[in-house]
Amino acid sequence: MIVLDASVLIAQLDQDDALHAAARQRLRTVAKQRFGASTITIAELLVGPTSSGTLRNARTALRALRVEELPLPPHAAERLAALRSETRLKMPDCCVLLAAEEANGGVLTFDERLASAAAERGLAA
Repeated sequence: MIVLDASVLIAQLDQDDALHAAARQRLRTVAKQRFGASTITIAELLVGPTSSGTLRNARTALRALRVEELPLPPHAAERLAALRSETRLKMPDCCVLLAAEEANGGVLTFDERLASAAAERGLAA
C-alpha cells in the first residue's frame, strides 16, 4: 500500500497547484498499488473543499483514486508522541508515518523532511 500525504493529494485534486503535474506522474508510477491515507490526512485535505463548498467534488476525487481511509489504531497517542519526539515532524506528518507503519506501506509525499523520515524507517514509496 502507498500511504499518501496531504501534499500529494492536494496537488492531485487542484489543477492549479504548482505540483499538480508531478502528483499525477507520481501517482501513475505507483498506480498498480493500493492507496491509503490517514484519517488526519484526509481531514487536512478536506478543509479547503469544505470552506469553498466543493467537498462533494473532493470526496468524488478520493473515491476515483480509491484512497482507503486509514483510521488511527488503538493506543495511537503514545506511538504518535514517540514519532513526534524522534522525528520532530509536525503531528499530521507523524500520522502519515504511523499509517504507513500500520499498513506496511510506503509514503508518497512532496515534503522532504517527511520523505527523509519515511526512508529512515524503510517506508519510502
